[in-house]
Amino acid sequence: MGARGKVWIGGALAIGLAGAALAGCSQANLPKDALDSAVNDAVGDPNTCVLIGAQDKSVLYRFGSHVACAAKWPDCNGGQRSAEDLLKLGAPVAASCPSSADGARGVGWAAGPVEGKPFAYAAAMEGENSPPGLIIADKLKAAFKRAGL
Repeated sequence: MGARGKVWIGGALAIGLAGAALAGCSQANLPKDALDSAVNDAVGDPNTCVLIGAQDKSVLYRFGSHVACAAKWPDCNGGQRSAEDLLKLGAPVAASCPSSADGARGVGWAAGPVEGKPFAYAAAMEGENSPPGLIIADKLKAAFKRAGL
């Protein structure tokens, strides 16, 4: 088999794996449009990231840009993390702290199980008026219910 054949098989394998990954997402049956609307109403902001993940911590739903979800902010314990890191951590969190040296900006973190579902969520909000993590968690709990989760 020539080099072209190997490339084609590799490409077909990659496409098949990507399709399997997408099929796994659709099997979760998350109502994306309803979630987008409810989460936007609850905590929508340019520097907001909300992720819902499966038990294996793979992302099934993302609200916010990939940049917002990968941005590193103070974790309120002396380190830094992103919302993606928080989802992988898999532990309940409700925290907030300054995100700028002058304290003019803050970051709020919230993570935990999606009530009644085999999913977990992680969220980060950063900005001048970011609410505390407990408020974010409460708002998201209500948003998830409004969206049908």
